[in-house]
Parts: sequence; structure tokens; C-alpha cells
Amino acid sequence: MIEIKTIEFARPLAGSAGNAVYAELKRQIVNLELPPGTPLSEKEVSVAFNVSRTPVRESFVRLAQEDLVLVLPQRGTRVSLIDPEMVLEAQFMREQLERAVVRLACRDFPEDLLAELNRNLAMQKECVQRHDTRRMFELDEAFHRILFEGCRKLGTWSVIQQMNANLNRSRILWLSTDPQWTPLYEQHRDMYEAIVRRDEAKADRIMQEHLSLSIANLPVLQKKFPNYFK
Repeated sequence: MIEIKTIEFARPLAGSAGNAVYAELKRQIVNLELPPGTPLSEKEVSVAFNVSRTPVRESFVRLAQEDLVLVLPQRGTRVSLIDPEMVLEAQFMREQLERAVVRLACRDFPEDLLAELNRNLAMQKECVQRHDTRRMFELDEAFHRILFEGCRKLGTWSVIQQMNANLNRSRILWLSTDPQWTPLYEQHRDMYEAIVRRDEAKADRIMQEHLSLSIANLPVLQKKFPNYFK
């Protein structure tokens, strides 16, 4: 079994421990630190996080609802395989909503958040040179979240996150195997410039092309990592 990385709770109070275990397990699953198919033991997880089995069991239930773990009676729990249909559905939803948001951003976007987008781009450029997969994914997510924040649509962003896990796992897998990240950075940069110039048509086109990258290489990933996919 792959080692589960521990976290420290400031004060493991009832209720908070379950949320913390859930959040950390989800992070490790999405980042492929716990790859698809990894068996999970209530006992081992509770020991790793220094909590009782109850918050671990509750975390497994929540993760199962998001199709991130599979709970099999009498057979244990394991990290779910990536479901290509859910990847495609999540990408469809993101494309519709993010194209609408980037058009809104071209009409009105706060100056302070434009500056934040610019800082994010500078970090992305540096990350491309270092080829830090986890950091690039975090910066990618942060860039898109800032767009929603600037358009006062963070509630919509939260809805996207609820069904984004399978898509995010495939994105992480792609980043970890594709050595060419420059086009990803350039699309973000061009999107930013389109927002600054209030060019809705260009921003919309770039966003559509950008999000299509999320699924363009899905067949390649399925062939290369057949044990990771349903």
C-alpha cells in the first residue's frame, strides 16, 4: 500500500477531524499521491491521522459520494478508478460556465484581481521552467478561480468543484506525463490580455481551446495508464 501522508490537527475537535481527514485524503487522491486502485484501510488511515475510525469512516462516505473511493462490503475500500464519462461531463460543464465567465470578465473586472492574474502568470512562467507538476496545477486552478472571483461567481466555482475530481485527476496525469507546458501558460497569458483589451470574442475562443486540452489527450492517457481508468 502507498504510504498515506499525515497531517497535524491544531485541535482535533469532534466534527473538525472528519473534515480535515476528508480534505487531506481528497487532496492526495486528486494529486495521484494515492493512485486509482489504491486500497484504503480504516484502521491504517485512523492511525496515520491519529483519529478514531469514526471520522475516517465518514470521510470514506463523502469521498464515495464524489466517486473518489469505492466502498465494497466485506471487501474493503479502495481509491476509485478514473471514470472517462465523468471526466467528459465535468469538462462539458466547465466549458459552458467558464466561457460565460470570461466574457463577463471582459466587460468588468476589478483592477486588483487583474494584478493578481498577472502575478499568477509570472509564477506560471517560472513553474514551466522548473516543471513542478503539483505547483502548475495549483496555479492553473488559482488562475481560473480568480476569474470567477472577479465576476462575483465564487458560488458557481464551488459547484464546479463538486464534480471536478475525475477531471482533475486526468489533468494531473496529463501534466505529469506531458513535457510541453508552454502552450498552457500562453493560453492563460492570451486570456489575460484579451480581458485587459475587453475582447470578448477572443477570450471566449481561447477559453474554449484551453479547456479542450483537458480531454484532448484522454484516449492517450487511457492507453498509457489502463489500470487507472474504468
